Amino acid sequence: MAFAPSIADAGSNLLAARNQMGFTLGFHIVLACFGVAFPAMMLIAEWRGRKRDDEAALRLARNWSKAVAVLIAVGAVSGTVLSFEFGLLWPRFTGRFGDVFGVGFAIEGIFFFLEAIFIAIYIYGWDRLSPRAHMWAAVPIVISGVGGAFSVVAVNSWMNQPQGFTLDSAGNVTDVKPLEVLFNPAAGYEFFHMLLAAYMVTGFLIASVYAVGMLRGRRDRYHRLGFIIPFTVAAIATPIQLFVGDTAARAIADDQPAKFAAMECIYKGGPDQTEYVGGICTDGKVRGGIGIPGLDSFLVGFSKNTDVTGLNQIPENDQPPAKSMLHLSFDTMVGIATLLALLAAWFAIAWWRKRDLPQTKWFLRAAALAGVGAVVALECGWIVTEVGRQPWIVNGYMRTTDAVTPAQGIWWVFGLTMALYTTLGVITVLVLRGLSRRWRKGGGDGAVPYGPPAEEGSGASP
Repeated sequence: MAFAPSIADAGSNLLAARNQMGFTLGFHIVLACFGVAFPAMMLIAEWRGRKRDDEAALRLARNWSKAVAVLIAVGAVSGTVLSFEFGLLWPRFTGRFGDVFGVGFAIEGIFFFLEAIFIAIYIYGWDRLSPRAHMWAAVPIVISGVGGAFSVVAVNSWMNQPQGFTLDSAGNVTDVKPLEVLFNPAAGYEFFHMLLAAYMVTGFLIASVYAVGMLRGRRDRYHRLGFIIPFTVAAIATPIQLFVGDTAARAIADDQPAKFAAMECIYKGGPDQTEYVGGICTDGKVRGGIGIPGLDSFLVGFSKNTDVTGLNQIPENDQPPAKSMLHLSFDTMVGIATLLALLAAWFAIAWWRKRDLPQTKWFLRAAALAGVGAVVALECGWIVTEVGRQPWIVNGYMRTTDAVTPAQGIWWVFGLTMALYTTLGVITVLVLRGLSRRWRKGGGDGAVPYGPPAEEGSGASP
């Protein structure tokens, strides 16, 4: 399901299907993060504005609500394409297991419709609802984002650790237990890992926009709040994410040993395993990188004597491909998360001491890069999750090679899908930039639903 191509796949449907699914998933996951976390930051801005009678915070929430609507709309398009890809690219998978994982997507659809309904109420209710009612209208948007994320992640985690069904003698699914499917052993750590990632990506990306504005001299209260609110949320999520990620890696070592061995380049199982930072996994060894003796075993079982499964204990045809990609993706994800935690600590120390941002341009420069870094870490995390499950589409039950469509023309479909997503991406950027310029110039948005124009010379931007 993910993009883990090999030379042997060249020209095959499998390569085209993997690349298409990987490309569209990598595009959509960023928009999904905004759908999950942006409404919460919008609500925080409005709550602050109402509580402190802060016009800048209210204007920020009003402007952010339009950006949320744009991103949810584009995410709906990219997500719809993804749902069609399941049937188009992997018909044998959906044909056999659709009754099992379909419940998760059905629940996600309900949450999406609720989110769309209440974002419309929120935007059009700015000057038509009471302040209290308007703030309450945002709460279902936040809840729907979290609920939708759980539903989708539950499906993915079930593919990693399937349960809650029975296969009869003919290989047909029977006796589906929806609760066991949704609450499979991997669902807990995958969901919280993804939820925190959504808040990190959204928070750091939004803050990076305002960091660039502040570097260009826009130091008014509007820009400061536009930076502080999302950056604070992301800064709180980051150290928690490191803990959850460590817990997830330990669970993977126990429940998906092939994935763990590949992403850590463990070729020979046993105790006292060396942790390699960087390097290339090839020819049964790690070339380059920094080796820390015993650390891998310690991280798995808090002891250097902990036995860790190696690739030599796993049949070759059950091992994940692209081991170097897995290892480097995992190291990149952890490395960026560590740097973001240090940036969050820098911010926290400065705020604790002076109740203000760090007074150096280097902090704002680092914050401006943090958004891109968070996206890169997110994509690397999904590479680890998806490529690490290969060669299985449903771990232990169906191989990816057995699930791919035999239909012709998949490469053409991949090309058309790339064109569609590229167009969507360009349109999204242009629309958001257009809104940004309008707000920055203080252009009036009219009355309801957009409210009164910003004051001339306010320098407001998204």
